[in-house]
Amino acid sequence: MRIPARHGIAVRIKAGDALKLINLHGKQVLDTWAFNADDLGEYMSMAHTRSRNSRIYVGRGDVLVSNHRRTILTIQEDTSPGRHDILLCACNLWIYRELGVVEYHRNCSDNLHEALAALGIAIPWTPSPCNLFMNVPVDGEGRLDRLPPSSRPGDYVLLRAAFDVVVAISACPQDITAVNAGEPQDAELEVVSA
Repeated sequence: MRIPARHGIAVRIKAGDALKLINLHGKQVLDTWAFNADDLGEYMSMAHTRSRNSRIYVGRGDVLVSNHRRTILTIQEDTSPGRHDILLCACNLWIYRELGVVEYHRNCSDNLHEALAALGIAIPWTPSPCNLFMNVPVDGEGRLDRLPPSSRPGDYVLLRAAFDVVVAISACPQDITAVNAGEPQDAELEVVSA
């Protein structure tokens, strides 16, 4: 299933099934969210994920944890160099205004809500996403940088669901900073049955 550049998609995944997210061009960030399909108030939390893993990056073998401190997704496979940001928020209208954009700019926050709406779901907030393939190094002074992804064309991440979930993915529209190497691209997703 194609995730068009600058847009989002949401899918329902059953317990034990997996979602394969493929970086077709190598330089596309995929903001990723997950929600308990039976209780949308339980969602993938980057704060709890950092606390559980005691790391500021996630990669193969790491768990992504809900705000109820339960494993919601596990990164079962990762062919990329493993640079996945769990520090930064989703881009939104106000970030683009800070960057000097005056007209509407597609953004990951709106993409999340559009994707969920296509499944008949509405939530009143935007959780912080797991920014797959986003290269955000942190220096010794704690400063963040935003570099182009270090992933290659065809690199993928396989996320295994611990229970029934709704997963939303945004092919990040950021074209002002280096986050997507300046040019958002399509990505691909596949649902892999257990």
